[in-house]
Amino acid sequence: MDLEDWTAAGQHLDTDDGDVFVVDLPAIDHEVGPPLVFLHGFPTCSFDLRHVVGSLRQHRRIVTFDQLGFGLSSKPDRRYGIHLHADTAEAVLAALGIEQIDLLTHDMGDTVGGELLARDLEGRLGVGIRRRVLTNGSIYIDLAQLTTGQQLLMGLPDAAIDPLDADTFAAGVAATFAPGATVPDDELASIARLGEHGGGLGLLPRTIRYLEDRYADEERFTGAIERHPAPLGVVWGTEDPVAIVTMTDRLLARRPDTPTTRLEGVGHYPMIEAPAAFAAAVLEHLDGP
Repeated sequence: MDLEDWTAAGQHLDTDDGDVFVVDLPAIDHEVGPPLVFLHGFPTCSFDLRHVVGSLRQHRRIVTFDQLGFGLSSKPDRRYGIHLHADTAEAVLAALGIEQIDLLTHDMGDTVGGELLARDLEGRLGVGIRRRVLTNGSIYIDLAQLTTGQQLLMGLPDAAIDPLDADTFAAGVAATFAPGATVPDDELASIARLGEHGGGLGLLPRTIRYLEDRYADEERFTGAIERHPAPLGVVWGTEDPVAIVTMTDRLLARRPDTPTTRLEGVGHYPMIEAPAAFAAAVLEHLDGP
């Protein structure tokens, strides 16, 4: 799917906090299991899934959406964080009448997923989680190798700024791919367009504040990732310069039964850099014992 097709496939849902762009795609063939919900990362959006959505939806309904402040969703000038994004996820699933899900998460989405898991452990999540797959994200923040751009944004006040140059923004995302990875120009152009939509590039010092939540409540978020009884699989690009592969070693030390697929020579965005291998690994973990 290109950006125009992706946009046409979506709908906008009105939530208490803002307008959310949602893509809800039925299974191509007979449906197996509950819907697969994808939670995207910072600073991109649900469009990251476009290269693999065809494979993933062969036998599954796929639901994904842009968090507030990202992509094609509304971008209010407010404080952003993990609890807001988890509330948005719950609101979307409730609006779609979904009662059970499989969960696929990436980057910031790993932590949003961790908050959903924590709520489930507390008995206050509105949906059941059957299985889950975790991909490149800084689940252990002390191991994260934040980029220069991330550090600069975190050093700014939590307030809107004059928008960052779109090409600079896209180049920053591309820098988290594996060394030597070729990023097509149209890929970067779409990333830039989605980043700047609705003034999003002026809100980056606000949308990055999820990292403050990670520092403050890691035990809640990552603790739930480690403890939740739903079967967990991991798919990780080994050449990620930010969420380094050592994070998977720590997770395996704490949850030794976790099946893990390491994609060699792949960086922070495995669904873009190695879509066929990524989709195959995700499906293997979802269909596992």
